[in-house]
Amino acid sequence: MNQRDKSTLRSHRWFGAADLRSFGHRSRIRQLGFDLEDIDGKPIIAIINTWSGLAHCHGHFPARVESIKRGVLEAGGFPVEIPVMALPENFVKPTTMLYRNLLAMEVEENLRSLPVDGAVLMGGCDKTTPATLMGAISAGIPAIFMPAGPMLRGNWGGKILGSGSDIWKYWDEKRAGTITEAQWSEMESGIARSDGVCMTMGTAMTMTSLAEVLGLTLPGATSIPAADSSHARMATACGRRAVELAWDDRRLTDILTPASFDNAIIASAALAGSTNAIIHLIALARRAGIPLALDRFDQLSTGVPVLANIRPSGAFLMEDFFYAGGLTAFLTRIAERLDLTAATVNGHTLGENIATATIWNDDVIRPLDRPVATADGLAVLRGNLAPNGCVMKPAAAAPHLLKHQGPALVFDDYDSMARAVADPDLDVTADTVLVLRNAGPLGGPGMPEWGMLPIPVKLLKQGVRDMLRISDSRMSGTSYGACILHVAPEAFIGGPLALIRTGDVIELDVAARRISVRLSDAELDSRRAAWVPPAPRYARGYGAMAAAHIGQADTGCDFDFLQQAGVIAEPAIH
Repeated sequence: MNQRDKSTLRSHRWFGAADLRSFGHRSRIRQLGFDLEDIDGKPIIAIINTWSGLAHCHGHFPARVESIKRGVLEAGGFPVEIPVMALPENFVKPTTMLYRNLLAMEVEENLRSLPVDGAVLMGGCDKTTPATLMGAISAGIPAIFMPAGPMLRGNWGGKILGSGSDIWKYWDEKRAGTITEAQWSEMESGIARSDGVCMTMGTAMTMTSLAEVLGLTLPGATSIPAADSSHARMATACGRRAVELAWDDRRLTDILTPASFDNAIIASAALAGSTNAIIHLIALARRAGIPLALDRFDQLSTGVPVLANIRPSGAFLMEDFFYAGGLTAFLTRIAERLDLTAATVNGHTLGENIATATIWNDDVIRPLDRPVATADGLAVLRGNLAPNGCVMKPAAAAPHLLKHQGPALVFDDYDSMARAVADPDLDVTADTVLVLRNAGPLGGPGMPEWGMLPIPVKLLKQGVRDMLRISDSRMSGTSYGACILHVAPEAFIGGPLALIRTGDVIELDVAARRISVRLSDAELDSRRAAWVPPAPRYARGYGAMAAAHIGQADTGCDFDFLQQAGVIAEPAIH
């Protein structure tokens, strides 16, 4: 390594001066059991750790912290672990999405307020990836993302199980009476066999994959299973690279460009990635000062074939994807659509990073002439029901529902919907359009993953396995079906979804990108005048703050005060 000037380090402001305040800083380092030689002239690297005793997907993070520390020390840096909110997807209620922005704020303020020169961001479970990246972008500190990696394949009765997607399927079979309680219990024991995030192309793997496409991870990092020894070696390499990024003062905003986000959108379409990525990419782009709009997703996704044969859209799981060559190999399939000059954190371009990648199984990573689906992995729909847009994954829906009209069956809350669909005498047919409203960013609260509304048990027993469903909520990336999501503006603030009634006819035409309710403007205006806003979900605390400042789905659901332009000054050291 070349000789470096320690006075250029951000942490030098804390420790390098010959004054009383720096005396206090240095004495506290000694209190921690370190000598001044341990930090003098060395970049201090924050290890942002989203582990907790309930962070099921991040159970290996304590061991990975030690791997990262080793890499930092090898490169001549000084590692410090900084725990932040864990956000375990399954356990946090009402939804981790409510707290994504809080974690982003925590990461940002930790990085800004403490004497650190760079960071390794440890995340993976759904919201931890966008949140830690959002915080690091806004803090303006050099950083690299270390993805948690997927868990191993699930197993049950000689069958391979995939997180979420298979359970949705078998849950419907259980409700239809074709799966026993004993079999269901066996699945519980076999579906999550190791540390790591969901091994399907759910939100976790979508977002970590897109972090790599954006250039914010080491090449190949996201595909490594959490249980593979390669994952620990990758963590060590992240630590080493973080030191170099700190010396170079290379920040995430130096890497992220409009082309980077275009690459991520195209890759997400070819991966059949989670619709949640739309919200998170918009939020990330806007943090970086890039005005990414919802329609850009439709423009770039059109005509992009689905090439990743990964559940829920395909047949395989992430472990298979890794053995087939992983994300770097996958990107060679769509290289002609990507901007290969885009920068990445390892100092090379995206094109350089994938140049030597090899595909070992072209059934898992399909060639262009044999895709999983030809196109339409994503559609952005508009109309009088969603003037600011809503989204759908046409490839995940039954084809006959892509142009459909039927009477609405409207639910104002999740509990009433759950009770109704369990009623064997519910007045519903396969043509009915299920509508769940008041489930958006404010209404949920926090926009929970309720968008894959259950098929009514009455229809399940008739053999129905898909029907049109509409909501202002989100949907798990492991879900599937003819589900229209992210309706904006949401019903809770008076969006058109608040005005429809059971029996109103809803019309969908995916090819035309239209979603509407068969009502005149005059009728909608009349209903809007009579609409009474619901009471706020929170009277105090973080929930009240979130409600006052959160944006709608089409703007990334970020807080308005976190998207403001301008650089926050470095903290005064006195």
